[in-house]
Amino acid sequence: MSLNADPPPTPTLATVDPSQYDDTEVAGDEYHREELEAFLADGAWAEAFDQWSADADVDAETWRIAEELGLFAGFDFFWDDFADRVGYHAPGIPEDWKERDLHPDLTSWGQVSAINAALTEFGQVVCEVLKAEYVDWESEFEAPDDLPDF
Repeated sequence: MSLNADPPPTPTLATVDPSQYDDTEVAGDEYHREELEAFLADGAWAEAFDQWSADADVDAETWRIAEELGLFAGFDFFWDDFADRVGYHAPGIPEDWKERDLHPDLTSWGQVSAINAALTEFGQVVCEVLKAEYVDWESEFEAPDDLPDF
């Protein structure tokens, strides 16, 4: 399956300490957000969207709901020096979506799950594109010499 849609607006990256996210654990304090934001604006975001959307497992109607909810503005990308990778935090629809009446066309847990999964998968592709084609700095973390060989 593929998604025929235009890339959503490029997010402005947060100044949040990534360790505050429930789903991340980051060492260090140099997140390179300004550089990553520039890379996204210079084409990484659109390139990642094109790669991701070619095999996306979400339909256009469901994706439209995510766009109308403005979820893409909630993406955050940051450099994780310890892991030598670009990390991310993906936005998502909360569990109490029904009580909050978030969107008139959001009617099932299937849609919510599809949107949340799609956002997570898209975020991962963005990280991969950034690391492979844009990031040119090296990790400053040096492993100790006495680590065991596995």
